[in-house]
Amino acid sequence: MDDTPPGTVAIIGAGPAGLTAAYLLAQKQVPVVVLEADPVYVGGISRTAVYKGFHFDIGGHRFFSKSKQVEDFWTEMLPDDMLERPRLSRIYYRGTFFAYPLKAFDALFKLGVFESLLCILSYAKAKLLPVPHPGNVEDWVSNQFGKRLFRIFFKTYTEKVWGMSCKDISADWAAQRIKGLSLVSAIKNALLPQRPQQRGDVIKTLVDTFRYPRRGPGMMWEECARKVRELGGAVQMGHQVTGCRLDGDTGLWTLTHVDAEGGEHTTVARHVISSAPLRQLAQGLTPPLPERALQAAAALKYRDFLTVMLILKDRHLFADNWIYIHDPSVKVGRVQNFKSWSPEMVPDPALCCYGLEYFCFEGDGLWTATDEELLDLGRRELAQIGLAQAADVLDGCVVRQRKAYPVYDDRYAEHVATLRADLDKLPGLHVVGRNGMHKYNNQDHAMMTAMLTVENILAGKQLYDVWAVNEDAEYHESGTAGEQSGASGVRLVPSRVKTR
Repeated sequence: MDDTPPGTVAIIGAGPAGLTAAYLLAQKQVPVVVLEADPVYVGGISRTAVYKGFHFDIGGHRFFSKSKQVEDFWTEMLPDDMLERPRLSRIYYRGTFFAYPLKAFDALFKLGVFESLLCILSYAKAKLLPVPHPGNVEDWVSNQFGKRLFRIFFKTYTEKVWGMSCKDISADWAAQRIKGLSLVSAIKNALLPQRPQQRGDVIKTLVDTFRYPRRGPGMMWEECARKVRELGGAVQMGHQVTGCRLDGDTGLWTLTHVDAEGGEHTTVARHVISSAPLRQLAQGLTPPLPERALQAAAALKYRDFLTVMLILKDRHLFADNWIYIHDPSVKVGRVQNFKSWSPEMVPDPALCCYGLEYFCFEGDGLWTATDEELLDLGRRELAQIGLAQAADVLDGCVVRQRKAYPVYDDRYAEHVATLRADLDKLPGLHVVGRNGMHKYNNQDHAMMTAMLTVENILAGKQLYDVWAVNEDAEYHESGTAGEQSGASGVRLVPSRVKTR
């Protein structure tokens, strides 16, 4: 058994949630052990991979939050390394590039007057005869934009991401990802852009600048891990957690984990903070959860993801940070231009680095294709879209990411509620982050759930209900969490909006 004090907090996963919690706890001299399965990278899906000196994200990660606490945390980690970057993104559809967010005249001219008129009529119909109580993505987005714009600008891309019909995807996903955006708000922003009076008034989808670490998001989390170690905490890389056992008499948890060489270890802790996939955590608990909870865990689904990173001669063919590929004739879903995120991501100014993103399920044809097959696919599709010449591609690599996205099918909320009811009964167990809570939200949301969890641990009672953190990393006081606390040194300001 590893020599860990019984007051230790064990943290599963060194992503934004896990490392945020570790740092705040270590600042308060609480013993922390972070167990990360990846042998090399911290940051989870917010890590930065490196290939021959080229840096690239696993998906692009904007650093913008409505939460001042989160923004202050980022500044504390990298006070001199955060760039202010312009946001430029477009949609590729039927051989044409459309500005995104929507610019009214750009869309009008590129769709054509007749198609634009049909879109306006479709929107008017949606406003006059909306689908009551929309439960799926198709109905929800159609209510916001009209059926015709839904088919042009949402349907193909969304079904690429999820590998399922928009009618089978919960409306929760659309409500989170494009919250506050409608056709009217998009056109108003395009014609009369206004600076919001308060940060909380910003519609995230319409943000035109963002901060970004000069060498990618992994830089943030590598620095956070360094600070955790400096404060006396442990960040153990290449340690895969295989089980979590609760001793009913002592209230202590024993985590079993295996290192990269196959060595077996145990860590004893008073608290466990898990950002591991909720299904995986639930199935690894001892004593086991009730059968209904195990069935709910088994029903949770995940979408996997791979990045085909290509190094090319820079012909300056596009300056976008990223482009959404809505065209069904290619498999790629999104193309990142990492030089536009930060010039320091690319070591040679004569070259550029693109990330072609493919959404898949582990074990399907894309996932099991060889790296050479995927590099060839990326080269061909990049040329087909018109973003490069195939001959300009010099090198590349492939990165596969399991469980990148928790799936919002029509019963996911029911399954999560069932699991939560039983997990909440286990003393000292806390779930945080995207996969830990099966919530498809961004890193600022993950960080806020960690901040509130730290407050609860330091107080020795539940001051906050972490499930009441919304997609904008705002805490919505539900009336059940009790008094406010500033124990971690992070000032938390709850929203006055009540949870539903």
